[in-house]
Amino acid sequence: MDFSTWISDTQYLLGVDFVQHALIASALLGVLSGVIAPLIVVRQQSFAVHGTSELALMGAAAALLFGLNVGGGAVIGSVVAAIVLALLGMKQQDSAVGAVMSFGLGLSVLFIHLYPGRSSTAFSLLTGQIVGVSSASLWILVAVTIIVVGTIVIFWRPLLFASSDPLMAQASGVNVRLIAVAFAVLVGLTTSQSVQIVGALLVMALLIVPGAAAVAVTANPVRAVVLAVIFAEVSAVGGLLLSLAPGLPVSVFVTTISFVIYLICRVIGWTRGRDARRDEDAFRRRQLDHHPH
Repeated sequence: MDFSTWISDTQYLLGVDFVQHALIASALLGVLSGVIAPLIVVRQQSFAVHGTSELALMGAAAALLFGLNVGGGAVIGSVVAAIVLALLGMKQQDSAVGAVMSFGLGLSVLFIHLYPGRSSTAFSLLTGQIVGVSSASLWILVAVTIIVVGTIVIFWRPLLFASSDPLMAQASGVNVRLIAVAFAVLVGLTTSQSVQIVGALLVMALLIVPGAAAVAVTANPVRAVVLAVIFAEVSAVGGLLLSLAPGLPVSVFVTTISFVIYLICRVIGWTRGRDARRDEDAFRRRQLDHHPH
């Protein structure tokens, strides 16, 4: 496929209703995941997100099997997982995530195996299929975006305090455990929607990578959120646009763009760190020259 054909095919597909729905869903997912990703990274809950995605998969697979709304099933499964992980994983998070994740995967395999419809529909739960998002799922995504973003904006200060320094926050009277459970619910809601675009297996491409990339280039929390939203938008919307003409899975492009952005940010962060160390060494040498004794 040459470049002109790719452009013309993409322009044609952008005029189709379900592709426009997918574009709106991608943009909303970019905002949703970008806002919460830096906090997930700061709280070191990347593995917990993966465990939550497996129960989102379980809920979606169960909904698919019983003829219910897949997006709603994913929401229920991921929120239940998030609450269980928040309650069980306070001191032994890795083992709790491993137990919940294996349980969710086992039930997911069972539900997908029992599903009598097309295998490609069930397979899309693993790899994502944003182009197939329904109007009902799109409205669920809109509601979840409003809830998650609104909650984070309103409770930004205590949430950031409890995330960056939980011991100090607890000593200051902040209910760290309640915030952990509430944040886990927000993560669960976000995960359930991200499963639609990249699938349960690759959900970290949107929920972890943009936040990790942003944190690598800035220590300012607000700036990190802004950058994470930009990175997530570029990955989600850009991945969708690139996937239209060749007809390849969206997740392939989303994960690739996310990884390239992450590598660039890591290089920028490493370069800045090296320059800072060089400036610090030069400052120390000047101090020694002025005060040799």
